[in-house]
Amino acid sequence: MNKFRLTVKLMAIAIFMFAFASMAQAQATRTWVSGVGDDANPCSRTAPCKTFAGAISKTAICGEIDALDPGGFGAVTITKPITIDGTAAGIAGVLVSGTNGIIIAANAATDVVTLRALDINGICSGLNGIQVNSAKEVNVEDCVIYKFTQNGINFAVGAASMLNVRNTVIRDNTGDGVGVSTSTGQVKGSFIHCSFTGNGNGLHAKINSRLVASDCNFSGNSNNGVLADGGTGVIRISESQISNNAANGVNGGSGGVVSINSCDVHNNGGSGALVSGGGEVDTYGNNRIFANGTDGCVSCTAKTPA
Repeated sequence: MNKFRLTVKLMAIAIFMFAFASMAQAQATRTWVSGVGDDANPCSRTAPCKTFAGAISKTAICGEIDALDPGGFGAVTITKPITIDGTAAGIAGVLVSGTNGIIIAANAATDVVTLRALDINGICSGLNGIQVNSAKEVNVEDCVIYKFTQNGINFAVGAASMLNVRNTVIRDNTGDGVGVSTSTGQVKGSFIHCSFTGNGNGLHAKINSRLVASDCNFSGNSNNGVLADGGTGVIRISESQISNNAANGVNGGSGGVVSINSCDVHNNGGSGALVSGGGEVDTYGNNRIFANGTDGCVSCTAKTPA
């Protein structure tokens, strides 16, 4: 009887170890999706998956999902450090209705998530293009995010974090092109060579956010091109175009701070630069503010470069 029990235990251990090894082998460092793939596949280059959601469970921590060819690869929730790259596909689409396009709920202390060369389309009924709940760092590179009923990127986290956006177009979203906040710690963000057009507000720094933007376009938004509020939202803008917004070019409101350095601010329906609700707008005397509903910088603070 004892020998029988020992044999059963050894068999159980062997089965467990085999299953564990199989699971480990199933996760590859690089997986692939294709418009003609199948999520039952192992997501290899020769047998790709159909969707990002299908591929993510087969991709190892810190691995990468690549798109082989043009296609719509569906909404996905990301809970680990990973890269999703659509560069080779031409158009790697995330097309959603009534939901968020990409949700990031990774480990706030350790996980870095990168999204590259993705076409994220809310078809006028999706919620947020990218909803970030938690991550140490999120990188958005060479993407187009548009037609969402809320925000293009809603970065609303509960701990210190970092957002980097480069060479990205964020347009025609009902809410903010990008809205950034955290309830604890501080969010830092950088935006380089980005376009924010046709949104509610172009770029919105909310509570506990510190954002910088360079060589960007904030134009044609239905409210403000740039807005900082929430008591502790700060945006530093340099060498950028801020024009044709229905309300104000820049707005430092409700304790927020916007600084503008070597920017063109023109043809905005309200003020080119407005201070409201106890906010602040800092200028360096080298901006070109003209042809707005109200020109000049209303109640701004002049700064002298060091």
